[in-house]
This record gives sequence, C-alpha cells and structure tokens, in this order.
Amino acid sequence: MNNKTRDLVYMALYAALFIALDQITLFRMPQGGSINLSSVALLLASYHFGWKKGAMVALVANGLLYVTGSMNFYGSVISLFFDYIFAYTAYGFASLFPNVSHFYTGIVITSLIRLACSTFSGCVAWETPFWASLAYNAEYILPVAAIDVILVPIIFEKLKPVLRKD
Repeated sequence: MNNKTRDLVYMALYAALFIALDQITLFRMPQGGSINLSSVALLLASYHFGWKKGAMVALVANGLLYVTGSMNFYGSVISLFFDYIFAYTAYGFASLFPNVSHFYTGIVITSLIRLACSTFSGCVAWETPFWASLAYNAEYILPVAAIDVILVPIIFEKLKPVLRKD
C-alpha cells in the first residue's frame, strides 16, 4: 500500500473513531455539550499527520457529526461554525505547538480555542452573558482537556511504532 492510500485509510479511521467516541458520553450538559473522548481522535490525527491533514480529519469529522445527527445548533449559522466547525477543527492544529517533555501544549491551546469559540457562540447565537457562557462551556470543555492531556500522550507514544512512515 502506498503512503497516500495509507494516509487516507488512517484519516478515515480517525474520523470514524471520533464518531464512535462521541457516542460514549460520560456527562451531558442540559443545554448541549458533553464530556466524552471524541477529541482524542482529532488530537491523535494532528500529532500523527501534522496540522494540515489533522485539520482535514476534523472537518470530515464535523460532516460526520452532522450526518449522525449529533450536532445541536438549531439552524444558527453562528452556532454551527463556532460550536462545531471552528471549535473541533482547532484540534487539528494541535501539532503546530511544541511539546514540552511529555506535555503536549497543543492540547491545552486548542482546548482553550474551543472554549473561546463555544463561549463566543453562547454570547452571540444563544444571547447568553459572557461570564455565564464561559462558565457553562468551561464545565465540560476543561474536563475534556484534562482527559486529553492525560490520554493523548500515552496513546500516541504507544502507537508511534505502528504509525511510523515507511
């Protein structure tokens, strides 16, 4: 199998893994948002392929979220872009930020970008005051970030021998 085909297969695998992990909800917020492991797949894709293909995987994953009916944007274009497209695609850029030892700074930065996007959406699309939107979104995005900071480095290090490019 050539590298291009292998990359496409891995990219499809990461997008499918994102959808599968999105279905396993640890905690669901009453007005949308949840604690799950789906972002792990997008972060692994970014660290595996780099930011360009990582962002592409995230965009495809957004399309799959729409197809599976997992998006909760109620027709608001602002919500669609800031709660989903911009927020999840940010994870694809994680590999742009340098790792410090085994601490992947890209996870923290992209999680904060997701928090900013969702907070903005809450303020504009849902007409929620800034601090209320920030507090609400932080309740589920920060725990997801903490889970990602723990799991992604462990999983990625274990997968490195399998993911090497020939």
